[in-house]
Amino acid sequence: MKIFSDSFTDGHSLPGEYAFAVADNVSHLRLSSNRNPHLAWSDLPAGTRSLVLVCHDPDVPSVGDNVNQEGKTLSASLPRVDFCHWLLLDIPATVTSLAAGSHSAAVTTRGKNGPEAPQGLRHGINDYTAWFASDENMRGHYFGYDGPCPPWNDELIHHYIFTLYALPSEALTVQGELNYANVTSALAATEVLGHARITGLYSLNPALHSQD
Repeated sequence: MKIFSDSFTDGHSLPGEYAFAVADNVSHLRLSSNRNPHLAWSDLPAGTRSLVLVCHDPDVPSVGDNVNQEGKTLSASLPRVDFCHWLLLDIPATVTSLAAGSHSAAVTTRGKNGPEAPQGLRHGINDYTAWFASDENMRGHYFGYDGPCPPWNDELIHHYIFTLYALPSEALTVQGELNYANVTSALAATEVLGHARITGLYSLNPALHSQD
């Protein structure tokens, strides 16, 4: 089972057009085009009837007190937690790719609608939902893809891992709302025939931009 992208190379930088925000010399960051990247796959295991796509960042600081604070730096040694950027469920096994921009092509204030997704698929809720919960201008339910926006004062380059799971069923049964915890629990409790992943790197820290 293989996964690849025309939008970025595995283990290298994710271009800014696929991010929620890009670096800005004056304000540190500004909103980007937030397009989902192109993804394609091949060599699915025998018996595959559907696919589930999960994108997460395992490098988010576990404590957010100093995130994006002037004069503060987030050490690369800080404990890190997962942040979900995309959950796409019930992809038919006959589908072999997702076009760039097909599921997200802009930042949508208060989040995109869901769980209905193009072509009868299901979008889950990403973790911007919790991140913006206390922001009067941005809070809402963020379904589908929303790209990278790591802290601009973080010393660590973040990894954005796109994992594709092959299932023998036409749909994944999920208990509760379609969030990262419930979807990953459902995947752990069901038969998975195989998986493949591809990773993009991203940072908004100017000192790290030249690193790949």
